[in-house]
Amino acid sequence: MDAMVVGIDVSKDRLDVAVRPTGESFVFKRTAAGIEDLIARLKARSPTLVAIEATGGFEAVVAAGLAGAGLPVVVVNPAQVRAFARALGKRAKTDPIDAVVIAHFAEATKPQLRQIPDEMTRLLAELVARRRQIVDMIAADGQRAGRMSDIASLAASAGCAKRWRRNSTSSTG
Repeated sequence: MDAMVVGIDVSKDRLDVAVRPTGESFVFKRTAAGIEDLIARLKARSPTLVAIEATGGFEAVVAAGLAGAGLPVVVVNPAQVRAFARALGKRAKTDPIDAVVIAHFAEATKPQLRQIPDEMTRLLAELVARRRQIVDMIAADGQRAGRMSDIASLAASAGCAKRWRRNSTSSTG
């Protein structure tokens, strides 16, 4: 029997699911109840791999839910999936087609499973990322302030020139 691989395309409000090699496909809402229904359906099938395309954060809750239920989950790079689709000649881009391509990609490339970080690790990673953003903003503000002092000294020089011109015209005129 062939290994069962599932591809999931995650969007803002729905999950498009494709199963290989059976060709089944189904849709769930991207809600807590929808994810629970997805987990129940997948657990009944015992897939060897569930691949989810990274979609700017929408996939995080789905991946965490599936991993928490003990399903073998991997989040795949969307650029690699797109390149794979182009290599297959799949030009159309709809959510159901994307789910099929994600499943096919996972079946062909067999991406390595990685442990999904626990809640504390995820929170720490978010805090570190936010700190990095703030440090970058402080550095940018420091550079702006340096340019502002140059502008301020230029404005002060311009003010001196205006006063000199005003004084020189009043003494000659």
